[in-house]
Amino acid sequence: MFGPGSQFHAFFDDPRWALAIVRATVLEAAHPQIGAALIDNSTFVVHPWRRLRNTLVSLQRMFGPDAQVRQREAARLNRLHARLNGTDAQDRPYDAMDPDVRAWVVATLFESAVTMCRLSGQPLEQAAMEQLYAEFQAFLAAFGDEAGHLPLSLHEFWTYYDRVVEEELENTEAMRIILYKLFDHLPAPPLLNSLPTLWAAGRTVAGPLIGAITVASLPEPFRRRSGLPELPGAQTLTQGAYLAVGLARFLPDGWVRTDTITDLLALSLDSDDPRARTASALRDKVDRAAALLRLIAPLPPEPEPAATGGGQRGAEEFFREVLDQTGNGYLDWPDLAAMARELSSRLDLDEPLETRLYSAFADWWRELQPALDTDGDGRISAHEYAAAVPSLAGPALIKLAEVLFDATDKDGNQTIDADEYRALFRTAFHRDTAGTEVAYTRSAFVKDFLSFMSGRRRSTPYDPLLAQA
Repeated sequence: MFGPGSQFHAFFDDPRWALAIVRATVLEAAHPQIGAALIDNSTFVVHPWRRLRNTLVSLQRMFGPDAQVRQREAARLNRLHARLNGTDAQDRPYDAMDPDVRAWVVATLFESAVTMCRLSGQPLEQAAMEQLYAEFQAFLAAFGDEAGHLPLSLHEFWTYYDRVVEEELENTEAMRIILYKLFDHLPAPPLLNSLPTLWAAGRTVAGPLIGAITVASLPEPFRRRSGLPELPGAQTLTQGAYLAVGLARFLPDGWVRTDTITDLLALSLDSDDPRARTASALRDKVDRAAALLRLIAPLPPEPEPAATGGGQRGAEEFFREVLDQTGNGYLDWPDLAAMARELSSRLDLDEPLETRLYSAFADWWRELQPALDTDGDGRISAHEYAAAVPSLAGPALIKLAEVLFDATDKDGNQTIDADEYRALFRTAFHRDTAGTEVAYTRSAFVKDFLSFMSGRRRSTPYDPLLAQA
């Protein structure tokens, strides 16, 4: 069911999966419970590349051959989902641990994989489809959910799928954001941060195209009921896109690997990863080509990339880039929970350290809210934050820095060595002191963390940690 030889393993590095996963995400977001949870808690609008990488790493672990890794990842995801509950704008409850909701997420992944093959002219044979469905059933079972929320047989699945599409899915805000806003405003991945004009030009073309392809691939009853516009010729365009992207499968082995591509997109150019040197050289060539193009056909000058070496940043900029993780214009508990979630994922924390980190963020929120929430609406606006010009380095933030140090210091020797540093920041550690015994002490770590979080100073390692897309 898992690992090499499984149907899903063959699909994971298939470039068509990039289109299929967008489609599956739209169908998930159209479920009212999932859509509400995404709007309230997710960072997918502001930090899409971070979210994508974390999702792919999780899928690799869940569908990999190691049962212990799979059980550990399932436990981590269960803890994460247990923290996601609330009510939507219509006062309807949502709960990420609802077994019917979890079954629908798995259903969208399976059905989108089947649709991916059909649209690219290579429909799955019945035996292969049965095998893939059994793998997704095993995937759901790994979370400990009781059988029955996902139909037991493939024949029953299609009746279940049609019923949910026709009776439960809605034109949710989260779905509309994914289709019409996400790609229009998609920030550049870290590797392309220094090429904003080139990225914006590509996004302007690709965004509407991906949206049109995705809409055309959705079930027709749902498109009609939700009033989703379908462009003339979109069905042909969709089939052509899946077919064209699928041709990349015939490239030499190793050229198209999902984990390699996502790692490169998230790669910091000051990392000591050998690939960073190659990426940096490639970027220099692109810069020279762009300069030559501007000589031939002058374009508006590209904005200078933001400095990251320790300069001051304004309060509203800090609020937007660091504190407002969900991108809704306010600071509230889901934003700090998103920080805890990202740090826990980077450090691959187990209990009880994960809970300690979440609790430290919760204590910080309880310290911030009464001090900054001047209108008493339960959240902090950018204006409230900027007007107060607060010093955030209170006791709770100091405690948070201490807990984060303990979580990073895996061997408990009260210093952070190069490997521990890299696990948190994914970049080099004291490159200029190679060969010497230099470590990051607790006091230095706490001082730097507080300086970044309260002094609003840019920091080469901390900016990518919480502000990176």
